[in-house]
Amino acid sequence: MATSRIPASALSLKQFLQRQNVLGIYRNMLRTIRHVPDETDRKYLIDWAREEFKRNRNATNQDAIRMMITQANNHLEELQRSLALAGNSTQKTTKDSFCTS
Repeated sequence: MATSRIPASALSLKQFLQRQNVLGIYRNMLRTIRHVPDETDRKYLIDWAREEFKRNRNATNQDAIRMMITQANNHLEELQRSLALAGNSTQKTTKDSFCTS
């Protein structure tokens, strides 16, 4: 009988895609934060984003993860709107770019 080469802790396809989605949101959040003009605010936001993503790193409840993805997308959009109102150009990324299911 052949044994599977896939480790027991391997992610399912759905989990893998969700993980990629979360990492994409994280990268876009950091890219957007780079446009914050004040260095103190920028550092605060970077630290905040890192802490939030680290704190939720081991979440396994799919409903909670979907809610966190939605919240992260909302925070990202709010930051982008704030920067646009302040006159700073940002990379346009909307929550439609990320699947929330």
